[in-house]
Amino acid sequence: MNPFSAKLALAVYVTFLLSGSAQAANQISDMRPAARPVPTGTIKVAAANARFRFWIKAFRAKAVANGISGKVYDRAFRNVRFNTYVIEKDRNQSEFTKQIWEYLDSATSETRVRNGKQAYARYRGVLKRIERKYGVDAKVVLAIWGLESAYGQHMGDIPVIESLATLAYEGRRRKFFEQQLIAALKILQAGDITPERMTGSWAGAMGHTQFMPTSYLAYAQDFRGDGKRDIWGDDPTDALASTANYLARHGWTKGQPWGLEVRLPRKFDFSLAGARIHKKVSEWRKLGIITIDGKRLPDYGKASILLPAGSKGAAFIIFENFHVIETYNPADAYVIAVGHLGDRIMGGKPIQAKWPRGEKALSFKQKKQMQRLLRRKGFAMKKIDGIVGPNTIAAIRAYQASVGLTPDGYATTELLQRLRGY
Repeated sequence: MNPFSAKLALAVYVTFLLSGSAQAANQISDMRPAARPVPTGTIKVAAANARFRFWIKAFRAKAVANGISGKVYDRAFRNVRFNTYVIEKDRNQSEFTKQIWEYLDSATSETRVRNGKQAYARYRGVLKRIERKYGVDAKVVLAIWGLESAYGQHMGDIPVIESLATLAYEGRRRKFFEQQLIAALKILQAGDITPERMTGSWAGAMGHTQFMPTSYLAYAQDFRGDGKRDIWGDDPTDALASTANYLARHGWTKGQPWGLEVRLPRKFDFSLAGARIHKKVSEWRKLGIITIDGKRLPDYGKASILLPAGSKGAAFIIFENFHVIETYNPADAYVIAVGHLGDRIMGGKPIQAKWPRGEKALSFKQKKQMQRLLRRKGFAMKKIDGIVGPNTIAAIRAYQASVGLTPDGYATTELLQRLRGY
């Protein structure tokens, strides 16, 4: 832990008590380092909690300035503690730390597919009504439900205020989680749920389909018509309708698939792959791309070729609905899992291509080292963050092309060794 000065914290806290201003709250909030290592040991945890209590009292002014009553705030923060488990989870999100095949093995397992078929049979009527109203395919809503909470079996039991406050205080994504925390307090103030029932994931996602508080305020629906937008209860109707509304508001095109598994020609130009490169389906056809079953590509508008495991794994053609699901969770692995799970529930085949299962995943530290080495060699890198997103993939592809490798943008241990000069 890199603590800020206790004396300075106390001075600002006294200023806050005297002024009651949001400015003082911002001042104490901004004194934290950008990120803190997870505290270990009883003494460190106790110290973290002491600093966290200062932050809670200071943040109260910001909440009040955003329309939250002091009474609601004080009740919401009763017994809230700095949660080290939340920080550990934030640093190890499976969509970004597992290999794509490992993630899909779990996310689209036979058990999850089977349970999805059972859930569809049970809620078919509700899902069809939701589909008619919002124009979002039922299988996608069902798949998100299955992936987010295993069809309501695992909605999370961490107090949402505690998880959001911990993440806001910790500071890696302070602005985002402060915004979510204020939104959660607004939900409590509106009486939609009590603090005791407001539980969710480590990141503050809530209910059957794991809505963040701001998404709840903007998109949650009372589909049952009982005057409540209940995404937490045993009945998933409101949560499923809320998810459909979210996707509809983000541009969902009914009947358009998220994507399809495809077969690439032997001499495919891998520099053309990537979610940022869009072509007409007719253009992809001319390049010799066909479905994995050997059929002509169906035309659902502009599309991209995605290679989540590089040239040695499965290839997909993705359409605009892929990017709509991406607004729910930006990880390619998540979007593929949602789309594929929905297809499997409705009788689709498993992914046909083989994955390079012998390839070991790069650690967070190794990914950051790769980014630093790419930057050092002159390839554009906006952030050294350990996340292999579009910018890093583009840099990898440029480096691969410069040294005569297949420019598929895939980060491997072999590539890292080459960058190191081994």
